Amino acid sequence: MAHFIDRRLNGRNKSAVNRQRFIRRYQEQLKKAVSDAVLKRSIQDIDKGESVAIPARDISEPTFHQGKGGIREQVHPGNDQFVTGDKIERPQGGAGGSGQGEASDQGEGQDEFVFDISKEEYLDLLFDDLALPNLEKNKLNKISEMKTFRAGYSTDGVPGNINIVRSLRQSLARRMALQVGKKKTLAELERELLELSRHPTQHYERIQVIEQHIAELKRRIAAVPFIDTFDLRFNNFVQRPIPSTQAVMFCLMDVSGSMDQATKDMAKRFYLLLYLFLTRTYKNVEVVYIRHHTQAKEVDEQEFFYSQETGGTIVSSALTLMKKVIDERYPSEQWNIYAAQASDGDNWADDSPLCKKLMEDDIMSLVRYYAYIEITTRAHQTLWQEYQAIARQFPNFAMEHIRSPADIYPVFRTLFKKQAA
Repeated sequence: MAHFIDRRLNGRNKSAVNRQRFIRRYQEQLKKAVSDAVLKRSIQDIDKGESVAIPARDISEPTFHQGKGGIREQVHPGNDQFVTGDKIERPQGGAGGSGQGEASDQGEGQDEFVFDISKEEYLDLLFDDLALPNLEKNKLNKISEMKTFRAGYSTDGVPGNINIVRSLRQSLARRMALQVGKKKTLAELERELLELSRHPTQHYERIQVIEQHIAELKRRIAAVPFIDTFDLRFNNFVQRPIPSTQAVMFCLMDVSGSMDQATKDMAKRFYLLLYLFLTRTYKNVEVVYIRHHTQAKEVDEQEFFYSQETGGTIVSSALTLMKKVIDERYPSEQWNIYAAQASDGDNWADDSPLCKKLMEDDIMSLVRYYAYIEITTRAHQTLWQEYQAIARQFPNFAMEHIRSPADIYPVFRTLFKKQAA
């Protein structure tokens, strides 16, 4: 059996393979740590790397060792309470001390394991198992999903991608190229030596020269290594864009006076997660930003997240503008249309039934998926009640309630969880 040993000097990314193996092995712990970390970040830092702590007990390795085995009887000095055959009850709770911490009863312990993950690894874990629901191929293909393809072989790569057959073939070709001339000369010398050995006394000096030459050729032939780093060939993989479909996401945010700064910050966090998810997972997906109070306005990304404009609340103005934009730029037979709406639920009482009518008659038949999040600690108002009726009627409508920043990421994963095929 051949053993391949990679003796090349390690580059700056020498631990990349081990890192990916570690992330796969402790993915659940890392995903939990990432979900906890995203809640503590500011809006500006939400897409940066992270240092996550993993409890030492979660990364402990199982070990096997040989015990003494058999049945052992042992007499302990000072035993005046037990006799042979007695069963000892398991101790209740921790040993020693009555504190609530995780201190060791042996006087020593082990800190949590801290693991630094890069921005790319952080986003991979953050958006793992998420996808746009009900995404279908339309007439025009514009979104490009990245897919891994085989792309021949390369002379550089990680040990896990070594192509053994190609490497051995290259090794054989190299050894043949380096040895064929020497073996041919060796065969000629051996034939000459055989002829001269019939009369050794007459050709003694020539025989000595030939034998030395043969020994040197054999040494040089044997010095050619079976395999060299030059021979190694690795399976090469490349990411290629695959045309899939085209989609547009409408982001509707309430910026009325009832939305205080804390509520707006939670809405912005949700939309930042959505924006990172879309740009990370899909290519060329279009995003339409709509802010509304009593009037709705289509804005760019900068104004959507940072404008200070405020006013009263008429939610139907945003839905009307969304329908107008769809009719003008995004025909439903060519586009996968999605919408995510964030509000505190406050709306004029007579406007909520109008919102329900607009959703039922104009919007829900056009969209693949509509997500509504209500950010409030108060009791639900008329808008929530009207949307509940829509949720019962349309399976592609989802609504969730956010009370605190801790709810944002779990709600986001619930709304965009990848559906079973």
